[in-house]
Amino acid sequence: MIVAVQPLAGFEKLLHYRVPESLVDAVRAGSLVRISIGHRHGIGLVLELNALPDVPLEKLKPIAAVLHEFPALTPDLLGLARWMSSYYAARMDSVLETMIPGAVRAGARLKHDKYLAVARALTPEEHAALVRKAPKQAKLYDFLQQQFRPVKKSLVLHRLGATAAVANALLKHGVIREELHHVERVAYADNWSGGEVVATRPPELNPEQAAVVASVGASLEQRKFAVHLLNGVTGSGKTEVYLRAVEAVLAAGSSAIYLVPEVALTPQTVARLRGRFEAAGHKTVVWHSHLSEGERLDGWTALASGQARVVVGARSAVFAPVQDLRLIVVDEEHEPAYKQDETPRYHGRDVAVYRAKLAHAVCLLGSATPSLESIANVRAGKYVQDRLTKRVDDKKLPDIQIVDMRIEVMRTRGLTTLSRLLVDHMHQRFARKEQTILFINRRGYSSSMQCRKCGHVEECPHCSVAMTYHRADETLKCHLCGHQRGAPAVCPACAAPEIRWRGLGTQRVEEAVRRVLPRARLERMDADTMAKKHRFRQILGDFRAGKIDILIGTQMIGKGLDFPNVTLVGLIDADLSMHVPDFRANERTFQLLVQVAGRAGRGDRAGEVVVQTFTPQADAIQFAKKSDFDGFAEAELTMRKNFAYPPYRHLIHHIFRGPNPEKIMFFAQQWAKKVETTLGGEIEIRGPSPAPIEKVKDEYRFQIWYFTQRTAKVVAELVKLQQTIEWPADVTQVLDVDPMSLV
Repeated sequence: MIVAVQPLAGFEKLLHYRVPESLVDAVRAGSLVRISIGHRHGIGLVLELNALPDVPLEKLKPIAAVLHEFPALTPDLLGLARWMSSYYAARMDSVLETMIPGAVRAGARLKHDKYLAVARALTPEEHAALVRKAPKQAKLYDFLQQQFRPVKKSLVLHRLGATAAVANALLKHGVIREELHHVERVAYADNWSGGEVVATRPPELNPEQAAVVASVGASLEQRKFAVHLLNGVTGSGKTEVYLRAVEAVLAAGSSAIYLVPEVALTPQTVARLRGRFEAAGHKTVVWHSHLSEGERLDGWTALASGQARVVVGARSAVFAPVQDLRLIVVDEEHEPAYKQDETPRYHGRDVAVYRAKLAHAVCLLGSATPSLESIANVRAGKYVQDRLTKRVDDKKLPDIQIVDMRIEVMRTRGLTTLSRLLVDHMHQRFARKEQTILFINRRGYSSSMQCRKCGHVEECPHCSVAMTYHRADETLKCHLCGHQRGAPAVCPACAAPEIRWRGLGTQRVEEAVRRVLPRARLERMDADTMAKKHRFRQILGDFRAGKIDILIGTQMIGKGLDFPNVTLVGLIDADLSMHVPDFRANERTFQLLVQVAGRAGRGDRAGEVVVQTFTPQADAIQFAKKSDFDGFAEAELTMRKNFAYPPYRHLIHHIFRGPNPEKIMFFAQQWAKKVETTLGGEIEIRGPSPAPIEKVKDEYRFQIWYFTQRTAKVVAELVKLQQTIEWPADVTQVLDVDPMSLV
């Protein structure tokens, strides 16, 4: 048999190999195999069986070995890899390496422990002889004879003070036997739920939930591809709908994938899935980048072998090798975190929809603030929309109050971090032993340091951005490249001592809260404090248990988390996401306001939200205040249509970068002319122009935008055109299809 193999680790060309007779039964499409490439050995993935070779048969090399008992990719994943490679303009080897965990590609083995048990009983004469000649062997035999089941070898030898030689002597004579027991490394094996009481029995559905469950269930029964958009307000019970859908899939003997946008949301979701399904014998596998290699390998093996049929995790979990896939849940489908910012630059939500199509499965997208792309697909008849318009048990949506910070500045005669209204509400909550969440989407103490005398701003020497001041260790840090240095005491430009911080960050908010509520127990959650593994689990657990009064954090606490005792949420600076050079700025701001507000009032007590802004009249803020998603979507889609922005056209972002700005600009200009000549009728070209952040890590960045209705065709033509040019080594260019960030 001849097979076509895609080598990994930077090799782009498809190669053909002969399959030895001894491996014919083990090799399948999607199998990882060990191969010879030139004079070195490598790993490849079998893409095609019974392939037609491009070289004479006698020149074909044999496959050396098959790495795993199961294929690394299922048939639908193989089709997905081909689609991702063409649609996202990514090399096939980079796509495959993204889909298959490193431990699996490396051919790592499962962990086993050795166990000992008696193989045959000794006669009285044999036992007496053993006691006389080898008392330590007799002691080991006697101990094992008393056990009802095999005992771990290392433990029994340690307990008896015996060496491996003692056991080996008995093994050699067949008196005892040695067994290998698989040791499964299970992520979140403690079933951590952050103090949340996880129900094993499903709650009763309200009429709206029952209607949605019936709608999704009808699609599941048809065993055809369908996409449902569950548009439900925060706290409306979307998770219960997801669980009912997973339950239906498991009852039919099929598998489900459950995606969440942030690793921080995984433990809470895992606890709910395990609490509901593990009693019935359904194993839930966790899948994300923060796991150990052993946990990822064992989870992958459980899914590939069919031992587990539910997987939950961040965007990479969409590639889990589940058997008989029937359902993919994408929670908080609007989140930009589903988009990967390095090659292959795929969007987890869109990949989930396409994988569901290949597997003839149902994709269930859910959000309180769906993306406008998904709403456009509903209007075009491609998606089915299901609605949940009220919270479970008829709980009220939180009351949103807008604070005009321009008035606060006039009142305090200077910039202030916390408005008087927010401080008063925090005091009330603290007195009533209720909890508060304060949100600001910027870590550090302040966004920059500026001299008040000459105007000098401390910038990163490697990137064209201001450095962020971190007061905890008196350093300036660049959040793009990681460069840091000590904060200056005087201005480096004019030597004036008037150099001060400007803007807000989580550290500065924490300091302000400590001043107004010195007895409150505070914790901060941002990239600086979450460096330790499982630190976020510990803080969220303490917060749910009531050990923390006020939680301050960035986007990692702004979505999906459910804390019944939180009755106040403060959005410190609603303008941060609004005033950026991005056509999605209004949409992001609206989603952020609604999602953060949704953390309040999820228990028995009513919730309040205080939003601080210098632009209270903005549409995004006013629509969010009224919780009017339909009104916002209508207004924003009208604007997008007028300017022919997504979702009415697709967008492709082409970035050119390198150390020489003049050279980069020249190549970008010449490229734009070539594209205009080749594809002028298919696309609208904007640029080239400097990127909003012009320099990152000592590389200058220029960009071109392509607007088109025919993405697949345009991407294919652009890739073909790229191959006709001999690019200099110091010029890097990257295509980003359907980008989520324009900076």
